Amino acid sequence: METSIHESARRGFSRASKAYERGRPTYPAEAVRLLTRMLGLKPGRVVLDLAAGTGKLTALLAENGAEVVAVEPVAEMRVALERAVPGVSALAGTAESIPLRDASTDAVAVGQGFHWFRGDEALAEIHRVLRPDGRLGLVWNAREESVPWVAGLTEIMEPFRGDTPAYRTGAWREAFERSSLFTPLEHAAVRHVHLLDHEAVVDRVASVSFVAALPEEERAVVLARVRDLLASDPETRGRTELELPYRTDVYWCSRRRTTASPQALPLAKSSSGSTSPTQPRK
Repeated sequence: METSIHESARRGFSRASKAYERGRPTYPAEAVRLLTRMLGLKPGRVVLDLAAGTGKLTALLAENGAEVVAVEPVAEMRVALERAVPGVSALAGTAESIPLRDASTDAVAVGQGFHWFRGDEALAEIHRVLRPDGRLGLVWNAREESVPWVAGLTEIMEPFRGDTPAYRTGAWREAFERSSLFTPLEHAAVRHVHLLDHEAVVDRVASVSFVAALPEEERAVVLARVRDLLASDPETRGRTELELPYRTDVYWCSRRRTTASPQALPLAKSSSGSTSPTQPRK
């Protein structure tokens, strides 16, 4: 599975699962409540956390009583997820090849992920695994770069981006604009602050895929520049706790019924007699 994802994600996230867990924020409660409501999550419903990473969104989805299925292509991330969210198994898979049966989930959630996907293929696969009138939700934590030292972090990182996709370009929207499989995206934004110390900010940068994928010497230079910035900027110098501001963008839409959609297959029964969305498709 991992060979079909972008090289920065494959190499970077395989090296950065610990930094990702330490340096990345969770999602604010207001955003999670909105996502939960718009996806119709409740006990008895099944939600797929697609490109689940270390489980930051998985854990929050599991709190509402819905059954959560996690799919993640990077093995190291799956290990971290299963450690962080006991009781949730993480399946190997990608957005373009989801290892679930047709019409097996009520909702799909994607945190920090859709900009990585091959959008047209991903939407077709998400449409396939969703039940009729199922819902899709997307969420991103985006750094507020109106703050000078936060913008400084980006200035340090960006020369190393190469062809790594970015949420802020908006290119990920093009697949939705072309697609007839889903209703138009709706959007809401929530602002919040992540409190961390200097080394956690360094971890935040170290968790960026294309930084983590750098040769060790180059990566060390990037992280040293981050430490220099934090030690010299008047807003961060000498402080033990820093406020890293974020805007959390939440998007949602609904699956359209189409005559071209694949016929739903019945869920396979487990040995206990229950049905499971994780049974591989034939």
